[in-house]
Amino acid sequence: MVKQVTKLGNRLGYKLGKKEYWLCFFAGLSLVFAYAPFSQWYLALLLPAIAFDKIQKQAPKKSAKLIGVFAFGWFASGISWVHVSIDQFGGLPLIFSLSLMLLLCIYLALFPALAAYLTARFSAQQQLNLWLLPSFWLISEYLRSVVLTGFPWLSLGYSQIDSPLANFAPVIGEVGITALVIFINICLVKIANAIKLQSYKNIKVPIVLVLVLSILSFTFSQVTWVKASGETTKVALVQGNIAQSIKWAPEQEWPTMLKFLDLTRVNFDADIIIWPESAIPAMEPAVQDYLATVNGSALLNDSAIITGIINYNFESKEYFNSLITLGKKQTGSEQGYYYNHSNRYSKNHLLPIGEFVPFQEWLRPIAPLFNLPQSSFARGSYIQQNLIAKDLHLLPLLCFEIAFPHQLAANLTKETDILLTVSNDAWFGDSHGPHQHMEMARMRALEFGRPLLRSTNNGITAVVDHHGNFIARIPQFEENVLKAKVPLVIGETLYSQWPRLILLLMILVPIMIINMLKYK
Repeated sequence: MVKQVTKLGNRLGYKLGKKEYWLCFFAGLSLVFAYAPFSQWYLALLLPAIAFDKIQKQAPKKSAKLIGVFAFGWFASGISWVHVSIDQFGGLPLIFSLSLMLLLCIYLALFPALAAYLTARFSAQQQLNLWLLPSFWLISEYLRSVVLTGFPWLSLGYSQIDSPLANFAPVIGEVGITALVIFINICLVKIANAIKLQSYKNIKVPIVLVLVLSILSFTFSQVTWVKASGETTKVALVQGNIAQSIKWAPEQEWPTMLKFLDLTRVNFDADIIIWPESAIPAMEPAVQDYLATVNGSALLNDSAIITGIINYNFESKEYFNSLITLGKKQTGSEQGYYYNHSNRYSKNHLLPIGEFVPFQEWLRPIAPLFNLPQSSFARGSYIQQNLIAKDLHLLPLLCFEIAFPHQLAANLTKETDILLTVSNDAWFGDSHGPHQHMEMARMRALEFGRPLLRSTNNGITAVVDHHGNFIARIPQFEENVLKAKVPLVIGETLYSQWPRLILLLMILVPIMIINMLKYK
């Protein structure tokens, strides 16, 4: 046994000592700078090419290993913010918290590695055909978004929210942009190889393809998918900046609720006021008097308030992470809020560990990480009605749900006026996690052609237009209220109508074209 372990260690050390593995690792590690808050989007069009170049003419297993190492570096730097919450709130020794991060990064790296393996496996003549990679990459990304409830964070397309490729979002969505990013990197590899081998006849196709993409990007930028209706609504987003360490302390319950009410009183000139996820740190049935006061104040001022709160269902004995609407619902309606009214939303896509614990009988006794406050939620329905406030329909997504465009599409209706996402990113401190979270929210606004409101406990709180651009935002880590006028729109983007069909076409069409042309 000792000899076998030693032999395995020597083989692993030999492989990791190879220059090509280190090159792939550092290329992936540097990819974090393509995303917010760094936003150097062009890096995503260059760095993967380093790894793609190394897998040419490689067998399936070797290709999977090289891309796996690249992806490990990509996730190790890109989701390093996860360690902030594990370290500060997990109650685990450093060695164990780092081990958990290591396992998570290895797990996520398996999906791009699978894409590389399948690309090599299904290439003709035992020679990897890079042009097949975008299709298999999308398959692996889809699996990453659904296996074990899914973790589609850091998909490559998000890095392009401020690049010319963003013009494709209303047509093929972020998932399609991801395929284009892979595609452009492959073109660069082909161009570099043609120059290196002085085989200039092979340089024409990738150059033409890049030019075609550039022309399409410009063309789509001139298309008006949705247009302004001429109407606006005034919104106020309250950022309470409650420290996570005291958020659920019993003695802080009333001070927190009074803070949100005080910040709201001077902003009742807004049509809709948004409080963040679990802004009210108490169970809904236990604070009916408080909610009645807030509801009455909103009605008196002809305004509506949407707030995060924890609900407890006495019949099913289940907890729900919810949003409820207080105050003005529709013209002619004076009742507003009452307990268990239908103008509410319960989170469907729960965050593992934070909101539910798989295998909890075994994990909860291990460490405080598996016993975080409010980590036993039940799921709301996948499809729920939009919230209605001041005659407007708002499609809600709670925190992590903004990463799932198909869930948004399932709840989008022709009446939907605004996308609403609320969150509490205090778990992640001053890391790049909240910035990446905001980046994804901007992509959803652009894909679905609707303005978006994002209210958070400590930032980033922002209002985004239907082009994915900031209308207004306020800094992190300060108590503040963001006020803005939101232009409403009419119309639908292509992607919002057929997101699953577009994903399927993005996978199948390249494979069909390559097989027909026999192109390598």
